[in-house]
Amino acid sequence: MAPIALDAGLSPESVQSLKTRVKTVDPVLFPDGLKTSGQHPPLYDQIRPYSAFPKHIEGPTVWRPEDYSNNPERWVHQFSAAEIEEISRAADNFITSGLPITGITKENFSLPSLESNLAAMRRELLNGKGFMLFRKGVPVSEWGNFKSAVAYFGLGVHIGYPISQNRNGHILGHVQSLNVDGTKIDSVRIYKTTARQDFHADECDIVGLLCLARAEFGGESDVASIHHVWNILQVERPDIAELLTQPVWYFDRKGETSDGEEPYIRGAVFYLETPDPANPEREQRVYCKWDPYYVRSLQRFSDAGIIPPLSAAQEEAITLLEATCERVKLHMILEVGDIQFVANSHTLHARTAYTDYAPGSGMPRRHLMRLWLSVPQGEGGWRLPYWDADEKKRGGIQVDDTAPVARLEGD
Repeated sequence: MAPIALDAGLSPESVQSLKTRVKTVDPVLFPDGLKTSGQHPPLYDQIRPYSAFPKHIEGPTVWRPEDYSNNPERWVHQFSAAEIEEISRAADNFITSGLPITGITKENFSLPSLESNLAAMRRELLNGKGFMLFRKGVPVSEWGNFKSAVAYFGLGVHIGYPISQNRNGHILGHVQSLNVDGTKIDSVRIYKTTARQDFHADECDIVGLLCLARAEFGGESDVASIHHVWNILQVERPDIAELLTQPVWYFDRKGETSDGEEPYIRGAVFYLETPDPANPEREQRVYCKWDPYYVRSLQRFSDAGIIPPLSAAQEEAITLLEATCERVKLHMILEVGDIQFVANSHTLHARTAYTDYAPGSGMPRRHLMRLWLSVPQGEGGWRLPYWDADEKKRGGIQVDDTAPVARLEGD
């Protein structure tokens, strides 16, 4: 089945120019020698029509909450004392080196006894259920925020390449309320608020969260198998499933753009992987790229007639996709020191609204450190219809040559 016929999109020369640009790196700005490629529209000639999609998905990526809710041993890993000691020693050695956190790599943060387990966990994230939890993975109260950040980042580089998460180059992000106006959805990122986050995927292959402090109420996590959701849509609303495969959805970039880039991206919600050149018979899996917050914040462009407004069918699709995820979600609560990793290819995740402890209570406000991790297709990542699919730091948010930073608090 041929791809959908659309506008030509990027020419081979444009793609090569982008690849050259992302590989042109100033080591003073990018200590690990790698630059985040950033947000880009898909390659429209690689988008497949709905008729090419499977009508039913089977395998480990399809799961129900009851498969795991009463079986924590299937998705929760408890570090042994020896493993914690190895992580602690690697963190101490790195801190002694005097290098910035942004310079952490697998080579200078060696975890020899954990390496094979972390590789297996990465495969499970990418090709299995798509989530895991390290229970009390970091003793944050003992180590403090700086050593905890080094240890967490060091674990992260064994799972993927850390990439920039916003216009400021935050390669170590912070999910905490910054008392910003959450109603300004065209400019404010929702992770800086206490509001509920609907089911979504981040601009990376795997997202990690380290809990430093819990809220007084709420702020709990939900994960849903998007392949289970897909199967439900095939039975109940195939018309909605088809609409979600069409590249008629616009996603806001909230001003996080490099010079010359458009302020929004047009794409689909569901994609098929691109063919594997080495194995043309290999399955092309269903991939989801979705965040309703970025779809609903575009009224300034539709009011001006620059892009079409959401249709009634699209509004229904947004509501139905959220409701279906709610039906099949696995609920989890992160305790202080827990580390959660979630794949963005075949799961969606959400967060309940929360209330921080009152000022003067002596309790810290909710605070999670966040990693966005890239896994290029040449290293086991999904084969995606984007020009940067083979780049080590594919995806993320990169504004011009903004250098990566790893602060200990959000800003």
